[in-house]
Amino acid sequence: MSYRQGQFWQPDVTVATIVVADGRLLMVEESAGGRLVLNQPAGHLEPDESLVDAALRETREETGWDVRLTGFVGAYQWKAPLQADGTGGRHYLRFAFCAEPVKHDPSQPLDDGIVRAVWMTPGELQADVARHRSPLVWRAVSDFLAGSRHPLQLAQHLA
Repeated sequence: MSYRQGQFWQPDVTVATIVVADGRLLMVEESAGGRLVLNQPAGHLEPDESLVDAALRETREETGWDVRLTGFVGAYQWKAPLQADGTGGRHYLRFAFCAEPVKHDPSQPLDDGIVRAVWMTPGELQADVARHRSPLVWRAVSDFLAGSRHPLQLAQHLA
């Protein structure tokens, strides 16, 4: 069913992984919209890919870390604000997972736009809120810190 005559609405489906070790969060510093922003390892779901597989893939591609998912944090819906130049306004549906690091491969090339992976305390991340890529970054971390953990089975893939 169309939401406007002749147009179909389709959100961008993304995953994000909150990786925690020794009280620090694995974040990525990336170039977006002409500025350096902070985000979790995150990205778009690919065709025929499960949400779990996407979270593992994006984390490895953006940080060089292999991780073990430990839970599902939550699902988040957000509409990016429309900019003066006409960009933005996209709708995002993000599925956030939590994980623990397993192994790092420093030779892994990072995705285009990723400047570096960096470990930050929650306080450091919160203090740098002006550089968060979107409000989804802190919201998922905040929910995780508040104890939001659900079984991975909530993210079912029916191939």
